Amino acid sequence: MKWDVVIVGGGTAGCVLARRLAENRDLSVLVLEAGPDYPDPALLPDEIKFSGTRLAEDPGSRHNWALRGTMTEEQGPVHVAQGKVIGGGSSINGQAMQRGFPQDFDDWARLGNDEWSYAKVLPYFRKSEHDLDIRDEYHGSDGPMPVRRKSAGLDLPFQQAFHDACLLAGFNFVADKNGRQPVGVGVIPSNNVDGVRMSAAMMYVNPVRHQLNLTVRGEVFVRKVLIENGEAVGVEAESGGEVFRVEAGRVVLSAGAVRSPQLIMLSGIGPADHLRQFGIAPLLDVPGVGQNLWNHLSVQATFKVKDGVSLLGDPDRADAIRWLDAARFYLHFPSDESAPRSDMSMWTTPVADGRKDRVGSLRADVPAGQAAGICCGLGLPEGSGYVRLTSADPTMQPEFNYCYLRHPDDRRRVRASIRVAAGFLESASYKDIYDYRIHPTDEVLENNDALDHWMRQTASGSRHLSGTCKMGPDTDPMAVVDQYCRVKGVRGLWVVDASVMPRIPGSGGAHATVIMIGERAAGWIAAGAPAA
Repeated sequence: MKWDVVIVGGGTAGCVLARRLAENRDLSVLVLEAGPDYPDPALLPDEIKFSGTRLAEDPGSRHNWALRGTMTEEQGPVHVAQGKVIGGGSSINGQAMQRGFPQDFDDWARLGNDEWSYAKVLPYFRKSEHDLDIRDEYHGSDGPMPVRRKSAGLDLPFQQAFHDACLLAGFNFVADKNGRQPVGVGVIPSNNVDGVRMSAAMMYVNPVRHQLNLTVRGEVFVRKVLIENGEAVGVEAESGGEVFRVEAGRVVLSAGAVRSPQLIMLSGIGPADHLRQFGIAPLLDVPGVGQNLWNHLSVQATFKVKDGVSLLGDPDRADAIRWLDAARFYLHFPSDESAPRSDMSMWTTPVADGRKDRVGSLRADVPAGQAAGICCGLGLPEGSGYVRLTSADPTMQPEFNYCYLRHPDDRRRVRASIRVAAGFLESASYKDIYDYRIHPTDEVLENNDALDHWMRQTASGSRHLSGTCKMGPDTDPMAVVDQYCRVKGVRGLWVVDASVMPRIPGSGGAHATVIMIGERAAGWIAAGAPAA
């Protein structure tokens, strides 16, 4: 059987594409997911279903790839969780539905991608969502993905202190973080409803599984794209120990910002000299494949709360903030007066939330239940990293490095943000909460070189890997796909996931933007060409 469209990867974007392409009953659509598929919601594992756990991100979980990547040389390789399950990242993440900022998309347009201006992507954000709180021209009410804001009661004192410190410092409160003016402090939008993680698999794929023109197959590992005479004609896949060929009229890679460039390079498209190192005959010399790796970084100022201060919400409340729940109040702000727009973010969270990378921020004399942090995130990094092959064997993970804090301007802005966070802790808003700062110490905080070293040692990554198959015009030598997400120089091959972003969203979020990218590209793929 030859399929009209084969989607490689049943992650966030892949689920969106599956739903929208299958709406055209004349198209036969096949989704191939390397991880497990759960067609019966009753059999969905708790670590996937419930919002109060991040256990699916642990290295031992079968629901993520358990990759090893480098953030800084001081830290060496660290665990990186990328979803390996139907729904991908949306099935294991913290359920933040923060869109990119309006200016992010106008910046994409200025880079030569005029189909991605804010005015043109806004309808697709609206199409994707069912906003449960806000009804206006910026929000959708009929889409698959529910969006809500956990704003009922500021009963957690350390969250209230952060909120008040932001206002005391002169930042404004923003009721709608997905609106036209999102800069300031406000409640982060979420796709968590009554404690359940509303993944792309649950909301996009499950309602259309009955359609005869849609087939979803889990536990199928795609090895490479088959390209003949300059055209993608299918994929080579493996399942149950058997390697086989799947033929298709159109191939869409939605495998994420590590796996999508790896598959493209294994298929003979990429930096020619790099491919030859592994015995891969280059079909196209495309230097940008695997380059331009973006990811948000954060550094955390940790502090001990006073005795008797609780970092836990009411466990009986559906909107309780627990150890394993994401922070809900976010501050977005410009790094300094010269910054043209918001490029930094800040939020607060308990330190000992079950993640080993954060528990390392504790001191031995500080009980886990008495430590919190103010996280400082870099929304618009200047420095980017890379993804490179380590072998022609598709089962071998590629090398990737975020190259965090190599750019001097990135270090300057994160330094300034950490000092703002330290100032918050000394403000009147924290007088009933704050006992003392754990890290960074005063000695480190006051010395740029010492602070830079501490930041490189303690920086954390997000799950927002992007940019490694960036879109761009023909004048951009590093562009891999055009603005319609078609791989340049190959007919019938698309990439639709976070890897096509030319720049990472400055909001510090990526999930909602990836959903929008799937919505935006589906029509072009269904037509086989750009819309007229």
